[in-house]
Amino acid sequence: MDTQNEKTVLEKYGLDPKDTGSPEAQIAMLTEEINNLFSHLEDHPKDLHSRKGLVGMVNERKKLLKYLKKENTEKYEEIIKKAGLKK
Repeated sequence: MDTQNEKTVLEKYGLDPKDTGSPEAQIAMLTEEINNLFSHLEDHPKDLHSRKGLVGMVNERKKLLKYLKKENTEKYEEIIKKAGLKK
């Protein structure tokens, strides 16, 4: 993800565009990448290499969500609502 896309994603989720290290920012960026990759896989269902990357990103986001839920449940609930994730 290039810096322009990062800025738009972080603005979309209401985070500081310079803050890319917080769990909320990482979850937001991973969610956007997952959505983009998922649409790619709908067009190219036999792309197993990208599917493996998708699974890795989903697992990484899951770990970050688990951490955020443990540390700050209010921000966890907020990011779940903004991202439209099921939990």
